[in-house]
Amino acid sequence: MTGSASLPGGVLLRPLDVGDAPALLDAYIRSREHLRPFDPVRPDSFWTLAGQQCRLDEMVQQMKEDRLLACAMLRDGRVLGCATLNTIVLGPFCSANLGYWVEPAEVGRGLASAAVAALCQIADQELGLHRIQASTSPLNVASQRVLARNGFEQWGTAPKYLHINGRWQDSYLFQRILNDRPPSFRS
Repeated sequence: MTGSASLPGGVLLRPLDVGDAPALLDAYIRSREHLRPFDPVRPDSFWTLAGQQCRLDEMVQQMKEDRLLACAMLRDGRVLGCATLNTIVLGPFCSANLGYWVEPAEVGRGLASAAVAALCQIADQELGLHRIQASTSPLNVASQRVLARNGFEQWGTAPKYLHINGRWQDSYLFQRILNDRPPSFRS
């Protein structure tokens, strides 16, 4: 899987690799307060180069196993955000979970919407997935708009779904059906 796409504003969406740890750490540090209301509490090691390197090592392994597609949004070598398809399941389910974030300076410029659109196309055309699901905090109206722009429909509310910002919080559940093709069974 390639997982690469050109996004507006000279931004490249491409799979993360082990060499991205410094730029990814820098992006997380710049975005820490912006992401706090929507992220789990992170261990201290998350905020270190070694911690990011360890995460990337695990992610790259999962990508090799076709269980994850984790992409960075990059402009001039600077990570501006990430978009992922995680928990990829093939066979009769053909589904994945979508996640994304954009640093505060890039919010409102269409970058998240473009990255989600690109991942939906990759999920459909390259991975052969049938469905993508996503969840958002009820308070994250901007994220809900990104999903709606990309053809996602809200299909439910999950009480106390995720442990976010130090407490169990409800989530709105969204899905997008990409196609009605039968599953392909890759060997």
